[in-house]
Amino acid sequence: MLGVTPLSAPAFPAVQPRFFDREYLNIVYRTDPEALRAVVPQPLEIDEPLVRFEIMKMNDVTGYGPYTEAGQAIQVVFDGERGEYLHAMYLDSFAATASGREVGAYPKVMGSPNLYADNGALVGTLDYGTLRVATATMGYKQFELDRRQAEAEITVPTFMLKTIPDYDGSLRVQELVRTEITDVVVKAAYTGPARLQLFQHVLAPLADLPVLEVVSASHVITDLTLAPAKPVHNYLEAS
Repeated sequence: MLGVTPLSAPAFPAVQPRFFDREYLNIVYRTDPEALRAVVPQPLEIDEPLVRFEIMKMNDVTGYGPYTEAGQAIQVVFDGERGEYLHAMYLDSFAATASGREVGAYPKVMGSPNLYADNGALVGTLDYGTLRVATATMGYKQFELDRRQAEAEITVPTFMLKTIPDYDGSLRVQELVRTEITDVVVKAAYTGPARLQLFQHVLAPLADLPVLEVVSASHVITDLTLAPAKPVHNYLEAS
C-alpha cells in the first residue's frame, strides 16, 4: 500500500521491505506488575512482568535505506500463545514511522535512537528532542549466544493496538493485530552483562515501566522480513 499523501510523492514506498544486517541490542528486564496492567490492553494477559527494551540498527532496508529504532515490548499471552505487546517505538526515519504506524499499527513516533560500540561496550541510546530518555550498555561480544535461542527471542508473535478515528472523531477502527518476523537468517548472536537506565519524560514515558532487575541481554545480527499484520480481536464488535 502506498503512503498516498502527497499523491505525487508518497510518504513511503509500495514495497515489502527486507532487512539486511539488522542489528539488535535487547535487554529484558523485570518491572512493576501494576505499571504493566495500566498500559496492556485486554484481552492480552500478563504472566511475568517482563519488558524487552530494544535498539535496532537497520543497516540496509529495501525501499527505505538505513535507519535506527528503539522501543519497549511487553511479554504477554493471547489465547494461550506467548508473544509481545509493542508498547512504544521511536525512529529516526519519517517514511518508516508513517508506513509502520498507519498501515501496520506499530506504535511509532519520531525520536533519535543510536547504537554503537564504545570502549568495550555496546551502547544503545534514545533521545527525545534534546533530552536523553534511555541508555543501555552491554559487554561487547563477550559470549556467543546459541543462534537458535537468538532466533526464538526475536521471532515471537507481536501484538499491537490499531486505532483509527472517523472524520467525526468517533472510532472507525479499533483492533488488536498480530504479526511476526519471517525468513530469518541469524548471522551472529552474543550475550553478556548489561545495564539499562530510563529517564523521565512526559512525551516519551519509557520510565513509567521502571527497571527493577535486568534479566538477560543479547546482541543479534540478522536478515529478516516482517509479515503483514492481521486482526485477531475487534473491540468495536466486542462492545
